Formats: sequence, C-alpha cells, structure tokens
Amino acid sequence: MSKPTPNLTVMPRMFFHESDQPAQPLNEVERRYDADFVATEAYRDSLPDMSLTRNAIQGANVPIQQVGISGFRLPLRFVSGDGSTQLLESRVTGSVSLEANIKGINMSRIMRTFYEHQDAAFTPEMLATILRDYQATVGGLNARLKVSFSYPMIQQSLRSGLSGYQYYEVSYQASLDAKGTLRRFVIFDFVYSSACPCSAELSEHARATRNVYAIPHSQRSKARIKLELTDGATLSIEEIQRHCLHALKTETQVMVKREDEQAFAELNGAYIKFVEDAARLLSEQFDADARVKDFEIACSHLESLHSHDAISVICKGVPGGFVADFTDFESLIC
Repeated sequence: MSKPTPNLTVMPRMFFHESDQPAQPLNEVERRYDADFVATEAYRDSLPDMSLTRNAIQGANVPIQQVGISGFRLPLRFVSGDGSTQLLESRVTGSVSLEANIKGINMSRIMRTFYEHQDAAFTPEMLATILRDYQATVGGLNARLKVSFSYPMIQQSLRSGLSGYQYYEVSYQASLDAKGTLRRFVIFDFVYSSACPCSAELSEHARATRNVYAIPHSQRSKARIKLELTDGATLSIEEIQRHCLHALKTETQVMVKREDEQAFAELNGAYIKFVEDAARLLSEQFDADARVKDFEIACSHLESLHSHDAISVICKGVPGGFVADFTDFESLIC
C-alpha cells in the first residue's frame, strides 16, 4: 500500500525585529523590477537615510579623522600654461572628519559636488572652491580633496626633429580645517635618467690605465615634487616641468632615432649626478620661485648596480611645514 501524502502547508515568511520578538506574518515580497515606477518628491522624502542614524553606531563611539571616497573617476577640463583647456580623465579622493555620535556621511554628495563643477576650467583655485562647497554640503569640521590625472605635453627629440607626448602624473590637493584655513598643494612626478659619477670615473680609469672598454651605469629615476603655493599664486604644470628640466637636464625621452640616443648618452655624460645631487638641484630651483611657500622633494634612483634603490628627500625648512619624511613617498617607484 502506498503511504498517504502528508498535508504540506506553505507558511508565510516571518519578519523579526531587533528585539527577536516575532512580528506579524507578511505577504511574500514580489521579486520584480518596475521600470515604470517614478519616485515622487514625497516618496524620496520617505526614504530612510542611514547617515542620519544616531543610535546604531557599531564599535567605539569616537570621532573619525577622515571618511569619504577614493578612486572616483570623471573627466575634468584642466587649464594649460597658454590658457587653453584640455579634457582629461581624473581620479578623485575626498574625505571629511566625522564627529562622535554620527553614524556616517552621505558619500554620493561628494561626487555630486564635482559634477556640479565638471564644465569649469579646473585649477588649484577651482579645487578650493569645490572644497568649500563640498564641506558645506557633506558637513564635517575638516575636509580634504585630491584630484589626480595624467597630463600630456609635447616633447621634442634632442636632434632628429621628432616629437611625441610625454605624460606627467599630477595631483591637485586642498584641505580646509574647522577654522577655515585653506591649504593648496600640487604634486608632480618627473622621470629622468641618472648616470652615476662614481661609475663614470671608474670606467674612465679602466680605459686610461688598462685600455678596457667599460660602461658607467645609469638608471631611470623619479622625482616627486610636492609644493604648497602662496595665497593667490598660480604655478602652471608647464612651469613646474620647466623647473625640473632646468635643474636635472636628463629627462627621459619619448621619440628617438640613433642621433637622439647618442645625444642622450652625451647629455647623461655632461650631467652626471648622485641622488643627493638631484635633490639639491631641484631644491635650488624651487626655492628661488617666490610663488612656492613650501616644498618637499623626494628622489628615487632605481639602481642598475644595486638590488635596492637610492633615495633622497629634501624640504624648504618652513617652521611647521613639510618635514622630509620618505615614508610619505614609499609609493615612489619608476
């Protein structure tokens, strides 16, 4: 004989409150997307805002120094040295301080603030304007913004007449504290070649004393320039690049023929430098520019002789300013 079929009763889903007390059973939620639904103003006002929740903080109820977004991308128009603009992909990091007793911030407001200014010509001064709007919109006693981008400039070859685009990694930064103190920074990466003076002398010694052909070692190197500008001052990316080129001479090349490669070898021979030399040469250049309130310069030579890098960091020496700590530049790789 077959067994009787059991009486299976489908029970409605049960929903529970945080108190673990059973609530009244509700109907099953319909699993569908309504593409025709329109959110009215009244409906939007009814939506919960978790950033305003004050009684559901997890962990220690203490202030957070920075909270926000990183890696948000959008195209922005940047002002060139000749006054023209170019549209470049940009990466935004934005944060504010968060007081105790407040659960969080509405992070989408950071992005919306940038989109409100996306058609403006972007400069460090514009970043300060956005920062003030952003702090007023998002809240927080302290606010910080950083916009990073790759900036193209045409570079002429040394002898052949060729030209190509050299790209420079640039960041504009601004900070605004609870007292309304605004600080503006520009960070600029410059890639160059460094020929070792010691290796050059040893190679010449081998040639002179033993008629041995030797090649001094050189390597791709990078300088990261962090500048704080004086109030109201402007310093274009082209001007920063010219300062670096004037100081170091041996910028890496984009387009080369044989005559350019030979010229680059001669250039490296004429301007040999240790990593200490590179830092001092750049310091001399930026210290002479009255628009630069403070600077911190880190140089890293990716050694072709050693299995480690050679580094040097130098600052202007402004009281309360930059302190030349290389740990701030640990991402300085070539």
